[in-house]
Amino acid sequence: MIPSTLEYTKATSIDEAIAAVQAGARPLAGGQSLLPMMRLRLAAPGAVVDLGGVAELVGVCEDGDEIAVGAMTTHRAVAADPLIGEHCRVVAQAASGVGSLVIRGRGTIGGSLAHADPHGDLPAAILAVGGSVIARGPGGERRIEIGDLITSYLTTSLADDEIITQVRLPKGNAQSAYAKFHRRAIDWSIVGVGVAIGPDGVRAAATGVGDKPARVTGFEAALNGGASLDEAAAAAGDGLDPSSDLDGSAEYKRHLVGVLAKRAYLEAQG
Repeated sequence: MIPSTLEYTKATSIDEAIAAVQAGARPLAGGQSLLPMMRLRLAAPGAVVDLGGVAELVGVCEDGDEIAVGAMTTHRAVAADPLIGEHCRVVAQAASGVGSLVIRGRGTIGGSLAHADPHGDLPAAILAVGGSVIARGPGGERRIEIGDLITSYLTTSLADDEIITQVRLPKGNAQSAYAKFHRRAIDWSIVGVGVAIGPDGVRAAATGVGDKPARVTGFEAALNGGASLDEAAAAAGDGLDPSSDLDGSAEYKRHLVGVLAKRAYLEAQG
């Protein structure tokens, strides 16, 4: 890798990180998304601020009826955390399948959400359980629902001077699972679906079906309305608009959503 000239800062507190971002620096979390983009010259920031030294951004704890996950918590830690496994299994399962062991050991949950790749597994899993993030900037903190955070391909609703500090996962999603289809274990999902069975019914969300993760409303409406699982799977692709590309046609991807939603639902039940 031969990067362009840039300024590098390693923050030791959230306030230092925000000050650097406010001055124009690009946040660097685990580096598993930004550095490959820099290597390919798809990104050329003039300055980066390394969040690896901000201890308060790491860790998982209970906070009332939610689980608070620090934005710099690695995929590997998310996958292995007993709290997340107990209360939000779909998120732990999605994290356990991200890339390779090396990527899971370096990549972070906050970095994955901020990168907003339309084939990312964690955004869909967190959308399925109704999660949110806490973003902090010079003006203070605000909560952003996952469905409102990712707005398009590699685009979020974060302000230029904001960083994600926490991911909030609601409890009550123990009956949940994630299923995906990909060519190799380290590849992005062609399609992935997270399903959560909660007190208010079934929620489902998919990745790889557009420029951002999407709720699988056809599947939800059918199951919550009393339809059979096979009928719900057949309706899962309704309202989704995936693109046809080298991974498959739009029709094929809509079919995959139904197959994976059914698989994830059965695993969540069991």
